[in-house]
Amino acid sequence: MFKFFNRVKTVVGAELNSMLDKAEDPVKMLEQFMRDMENDIREAESAVAKQIANEKMLKRKYDDSQALVDKRMKQAEKAIDAGDEDLARRALEDKKSHQEQAEQLKASWDRAVEDSNNLRKKLEEMKKEYQEMKLKKDSLKARAESAKTRTKMNRTMSNIGGDESRQGFDRMEEKVMQYEAEAETSEDLSQSNRSLDDEFEELDKEDSVDDELAALKKKMNKE
Repeated sequence: MFKFFNRVKTVVGAELNSMLDKAEDPVKMLEQFMRDMENDIREAESAVAKQIANEKMLKRKYDDSQALVDKRMKQAEKAIDAGDEDLARRALEDKKSHQEQAEQLKASWDRAVEDSNNLRKKLEEMKKEYQEMKLKKDSLKARAESAKTRTKMNRTMSNIGGDESRQGFDRMEEKVMQYEAEAETSEDLSQSNRSLDDEFEELDKEDSVDDELAALKKKMNKE
């Protein structure tokens, strides 16, 4: 009954690291260990309950047999008082038979009590060991999750600073610089064109003023 529990305890204890190395998912493996141990404890509890029931049954039979022994003894004494020696003899013979049976039942009951005590003790040890393994499982589970998180973070950081990422950023930077250069060139061309147009526009204004001045002089006979 306790062999499987002891095997699981050994695996979770001394051989745990090697088992976890081979397991695809250590957390799932640990959970399975705990379920196996829980099943083993339930089986042990059932066995202890049956043993206690057997102990009580033997105690009841022993009490009944011992009570009959006491009854036959009192009946033999009563027969002697009544002067019926033959009846007393038969009562004592039956008492002897029940006495032997009572002694056998007492021995069986004593063994059952001892077995019940041993089973209860082992069951308590199993439950204590289960709690210890549960704490260890919780600790290992937390460590496994932490290790997974660190690994994922390190991989992410490695990808962020990788050659491919840097090359991508460099290409984008070149693109941006190209856009900026094109924008500056376009702006210079636009500024150059505006300056040339402004000069011609100013020239047109000067021609217009000269024409108007000449017309005014002609009108006033000042030519």
